[in-house]
Amino acid sequence: MTIIDRLILLFLILYAVSGCKNTSINPEDNGTIKYQLVWNDEFNYTGLPDSIKWKYDTEGNASGWGNNEAQHYTAGLEENARIENGVLKIIAIRNDYEGKEFTSVRLVSETGWTYGKIEVNAKLPNGVGTWPAIWMMPAGWTFNDGNWPAIGEIDIMEHVGYESGVIHASAHSKDYHWRAGTQKTATILIPEATTDFNSYILEWTPDYLKAFVNDSLYFEYMNEGLGDTKWPYDKPFCLILNVAVGGDWGGVNGIDKDAFPQTMEVDYVRVYERISN
Repeated sequence: MTIIDRLILLFLILYAVSGCKNTSINPEDNGTIKYQLVWNDEFNYTGLPDSIKWKYDTEGNASGWGNNEAQHYTAGLEENARIENGVLKIIAIRNDYEGKEFTSVRLVSETGWTYGKIEVNAKLPNGVGTWPAIWMMPAGWTFNDGNWPAIGEIDIMEHVGYESGVIHASAHSKDYHWRAGTQKTATILIPEATTDFNSYILEWTPDYLKAFVNDSLYFEYMNEGLGDTKWPYDKPFCLILNVAVGGDWGGVNGIDKDAFPQTMEVDYVRVYERISN
């Protein structure tokens, strides 16, 4: 092969790679399943989160969000949520506010999706008492609606500060939920979860939910075909990003108040639609 032939081949390879920048390949399926990017936030701006893409959820503040949480979620305060240097920062701080000792933010996507692949690249907080989450609830649902867990919940990533590096994924429904200890769930140890960015990924089809950290599959729940009480996931769900403080799970070992502020950093959020087998 001549030098010119080699250069032509290199050009063709680079062109092919660049042409696929908006598609993603399932890490488990050896390139046989592809997804087309349909929604994303790369956080390539500064200031508050994009109001076209995100809204603030504050409805459950008065009741501690049903989990006896210690934070008050705010709306529109840069001290709790802002974009800097291409990264979204959700910051839990000590701040006496509305009868709570901490403030933080709970962001919900304005768009919902049915099935697809959701990828959130994030670095997690590490203080005892922190409870960051990347998760999904049905579009249009509000905390005051009640009807949890029958409505369904998909947890792509949960982490509690007293178990640093242990990442949880779960699915909750009327028959399978944490209050009964029957939720579909799994964990993986990611020691660098609080020091490095990692991709937290959900693959969601009519047949299964699968969760990955980077390329590692660690949670899988197959649709049993037994109805909505076990599989309420055939409808649009919105994405939620938040950092809770304390609560029935996050506060099991107390809250290290001296560890705050604590921040979850998000480099990007990408949502893909499955386009081929």
